[in-house]
Amino acid sequence: MSKTRLVVGISGASGVVYGARLVEALNAASVEVHLIISKWAREIFKQEMDDSGNWLEKQVAASYDPSNLGAAISSSSYLTDGMVVCPASVKTVSRIASADTSDLISRAADNNLKMGRRLVVCIRETPLSAPCLKNLHKLASYGVIIMPLSPAFYHQPTSIKDLVSFMVGKILDVFQIPNEMFSRWK
Repeated sequence: MSKTRLVVGISGASGVVYGARLVEALNAASVEVHLIISKWAREIFKQEMDDSGNWLEKQVAASYDPSNLGAAISSSSYLTDGMVVCPASVKTVSRIASADTSDLISRAADNNLKMGRRLVVCIRETPLSAPCLKNLHKLASYGVIIMPLSPAFYHQPTSIKDLVSFMVGKILDVFQIPNEMFSRWK
């Protein structure tokens, strides 16, 4: 594997714009993206972006149906540099935390866990229930990086795009992908 290869899962939580912008930024950084958009994420795309997300699938190296457990990324022998679930719904967090590999997002996440690859879960829900916090704690104890989609304001954002770019830049930072998505703290 000569270039960075990441799996991106977009699950059915509000904030699919984060996942879409992440894919665009990864493409700009010449990262090979393998994308999974859940059934409910497609519904959220329609609500929040007036589209089903089909345009995003055309921008990646490979796109997978979330029910395709025979996909290449369904196997831990398929080499990747890690995975990001952005946004992550409470249901997806629960599936990953309990090793419920009944869909491709949770199965690919489980592969990253068992192979010791970096896994970033970007929870978007608020407020968080005690069971969700327990699941997030379980994931953190397994080595998962929990990244709530809560942008900072020290860079003086003037648009939603600025807020989204801040979070996408922080995700790229986790994978040590150089970026200038936001003004850094000085």
